[in-house]
Amino acid sequence: MNGFKTIGLMITLTVMLVAIGGLLGGRTGMTFALIIAFGLNFFSYWFSDRIVLRMYKAKQVSEAEKPELYSIVRRLAQRAGLPMPKVYIINEDQPNAFATGRNPEHGAVAVTSGIISILTLEELEGVIAHELTHIKHRDILVGSIAATIAGAISYVAQMAQWAMIFGGGDDDDGNPIVAIVMMIVAPIAALLVQMAISRSREYGADKGGASISGNPLYLANALKKLHVASQQIPMRANPATSHMFIVNPLKSGIVARLFSTHPPIEERIQRLESMAYRR
Repeated sequence: MNGFKTIGLMITLTVMLVAIGGLLGGRTGMTFALIIAFGLNFFSYWFSDRIVLRMYKAKQVSEAEKPELYSIVRRLAQRAGLPMPKVYIINEDQPNAFATGRNPEHGAVAVTSGIISILTLEELEGVIAHELTHIKHRDILVGSIAATIAGAISYVAQMAQWAMIFGGGDDDDGNPIVAIVMMIVAPIAALLVQMAISRSREYGADKGGASISGNPLYLANALKKLHVASQQIPMRANPATSHMFIVNPLKSGIVARLFSTHPPIEERIQRLESMAYRR
């Protein structure tokens, strides 16, 4: 998905938020919802990276503490034409990783202690290259804003439902049936838009990571291990931030997989292997 389509999806989320605000409070509600959208975007731009790192108690490490990891990140960042990001370790047994930062100058790569113990150095290179691609494409900022606005749509829709239940709405403002349908459909639509943004960016990061690392099989082999381990080893992950990880940190059934922000792992691996065999 190119940048213009992503911008279009982001605008769609904002319009849905404003529309729900209008159902809740007419023009005043629309104005209030628009202010919320701008405020959320501003907040996400400046603070989302710090919040998620603190949420998972990530500890910044130096080259002296993790020389091999630090060396991999530095070498791949130079290859990608990026400033050296900060490196963090999360004390979790589940092997996983994510990147954060509003732009390349404020980038950070966080890996769990479990991923260092389960992957080979080449596989770890594939994972780090994937995360650096997210930083290079500013995917973290886009994903954070999309998740924040989608969450706000769900929250405002719930407020509108309670307002109608307790008689807060005005029957003269519009068709109540249409309002009810929109309050139910809007959060689902927001989730689907968020999924579209996140899934396309994961595919893009896989492709970019394969290019930076120099071998698509590094990441393909890593994903095979990470997928199996993530389903066997639990992690205390917040569902609101699960889209940031390279593989879904939460156990998922059939229904959950349909609404996952991550593309099917089998499809990701197949694409990477196809890239390797076409070389």
